[in-house]
Amino acid sequence: AEADSVDSTKAFGFWIYLMSDGIIFAILFATYTVLDQRYAGGPTGKDLFELGHTFWETLLLLTSSTTYGLVTLGLQESNRRKVLLGLGITFFLGLGFIIMELSEFHHMISIGAGPQRSAFLSAFFTLVGTHGLHVTLGLIWILVMMTQVLVKGLTSPVHSKLLRLSMFWHFLDIIWIGIFTIVYLLGVL
Repeated sequence: AEADSVDSTKAFGFWIYLMSDGIIFAILFATYTVLDQRYAGGPTGKDLFELGHTFWETLLLLTSSTTYGLVTLGLQESNRRKVLLGLGITFFLGLGFIIMELSEFHHMISIGAGPQRSAFLSAFFTLVGTHGLHVTLGLIWILVMMTQVLVKGLTSPVHSKLLRLSMFWHFLDIIWIGIFTIVYLLGVL
């Protein structure tokens, strides 16, 4: 009973963290929407965004949420192999997302459309970059959890941490859907 109480407290604390992170992203979205027309004579979203590229990024990230479902199924079945497989696939899909995002950033900066070019680009790089940083931290967390599953097995604390990682990973998908819609889709109109 005491272990359940500790797990409940940690889960509640993690919800508080996610809500505070949600507030940070709300502020970044608000800042972006205020500055998204401030081009300073520079390129616009219509000039820069390639929806095909962003579609594949989105597909990778949303698919990684589905593959995290393997982790949840593995936990329910106490199947360590399934948990590791789900974590591994999720990691590589998330890594593909980050590589594509970095490629986009590199391209934009190489053509002079870096964050210093305009308020629009500063807000863009801050919002999208903050999400990318969160995904990168999620990837590190996945590697840590794969190590814990290998070393400790599917103990109660490992199980609890994997469920919190699931909450974090799905949260990042929700944020990305907002970015895809508000930044990219509306940006090409």
